[in-house]
Amino acid sequence: MIRVLVVDDSAVVRQVLTDGLASFSDIEVVGTAVDPYVARDKIAQLKPDVLTLDIEMPRMDGLSFLSKLMKHYPLPVVVVSSLAPEHSELALRALSEGAIDVIAKPGSTYSTPDFGRLARAVRAAAASRPTRRQEQTEKPPAITQMKTTNTILAIGASTGGTTAIETVLRGIPANGPGTVIVQHMPEGFTRTFAERLNGVCQMQVSEARDNDIITPGVALVAPGNQHMIVKRSGTCFMVELKDGPLVYYQRPAVELMFQSVARSAGRNAVGVILTGMGADGSKGLLEMRNAGAYTIAQDEQSSVVFGMPKEAIKLGGATEVLPLGKIAGAVLNYIGKSS
Repeated sequence: MIRVLVVDDSAVVRQVLTDGLASFSDIEVVGTAVDPYVARDKIAQLKPDVLTLDIEMPRMDGLSFLSKLMKHYPLPVVVVSSLAPEHSELALRALSEGAIDVIAKPGSTYSTPDFGRLARAVRAAAASRPTRRQEQTEKPPAITQMKTTNTILAIGASTGGTTAIETVLRGIPANGPGTVIVQHMPEGFTRTFAERLNGVCQMQVSEARDNDIITPGVALVAPGNQHMIVKRSGTCFMVELKDGPLVYYQRPAVELMFQSVARSAGRNAVGVILTGMGADGSKGLLEMRNAGAYTIAQDEQSSVVFGMPKEAIKLGGATEVLPLGKIAGAVLNYIGKSS
């Protein structure tokens, strides 16, 4: 049984979340809190496994509370936030502060989230390894240039992936391989995520648009709620955005992207599967490896949730299993040798 503490200043939202989570047999809401000060006392009293946390609250906002919590008493946190555009940057800040996931409420403060999605986030949080914020992963090498290459780098991630993707991309130089990225994230948040990466990475990073050409020095992030596949167009590669059923409960799905890269790029590709719950991308990574691509899975110790990498490793899809801080260097080393 996963014990959850719901933290939100709205009595209506607290009741809605309590009732919604109570419908799942493996989740129990053990208490609620109106603000972080009450939450602090209830954490000590109830010892929950997971917190759901609102961002905007009186007396202390959710981000300040999250920062203090992850520094002094790391606990898995799922942020439940409005999908309003002004909240997307706050949500990404929450993820960088240590939140496991962000669940969007589609519109107003009092609208109902997707409870199936919320339950999966709570389960992922319960299986995660929260760490004190001062603990840093090994820094990637500072490389500013590399040989120009037509190799495609495909990266897939879910829970904990926003920080992991940033770590990898920070280690890729400005003329790095054309890169495609699927991160499980709500619609409306992926643009802000791409903009955030663009501000801290040497490569250009943007949210993908239909028929964007994959070029060296550019990373394309799949938009939330759209699958992204890679296809060949003459001597170029491009992305296609499409609707379609959820794959492993996800849209965009890492699986479809990896499969398309395997079929269109073959050995001219590198696949990286990062932290996340479930098995999305595991078969696709194996398909990439079988097509001749170099493939990497993040190791258990550096993963927030060792689900997707574990499943890929079990299937034999990973050429190498590496800690997060060594992945960028391995990608560049492989491309340098194969160019």
